Amino acid sequence: MITDVFVKGAVQGWNIAASSTIPNVLMAFVIIKILEHSGLLALIGSAFGPLMGVFGLPGEAATVLLGGWMSMGGGVGVAVALFDNGAINGTHIAICAPAIYLMGSQVQYMGRCLGVIGIKGKSIPLIMAMPIITAFISLFVMRIVVMGS
Repeated sequence: MITDVFVKGAVQGWNIAASSTIPNVLMAFVIIKILEHSGLLALIGSAFGPLMGVFGLPGEAATVLLGGWMSMGGGVGVAVALFDNGAINGTHIAICAPAIYLMGSQVQYMGRCLGVIGIKGKSIPLIMAMPIITAFISLFVMRIVVMGS
């Protein structure tokens, strides 16, 4: 019955949101608030400003990429928290969004996937580097796309 399929899907979606997405986004908000109140967010912004400036982003956007590398939900949460406190704007989020998903949750999946499927240790650095490289390429491409429109 189609209603049973719908209800089962809705329950599964709710469980994913409640057990994975919401905690990651909440964690990201808390971390950004701690960084902001401790003054570390400004320090991160200054340290990463020159690198992130190449992509048309403020230095604080480095935390979005780091958050996305650890958890896609966390990266989105960091982006929203930074948007909320005015450190980044909608254009910056548009530039960062593909990078969040290209690197998405790599830290979480490294142990879950690479170890289980038996990847040789010498291949892991290359496997881990490729999403990061493509994410930085996407930042450059998105800057061109967003600034050109």
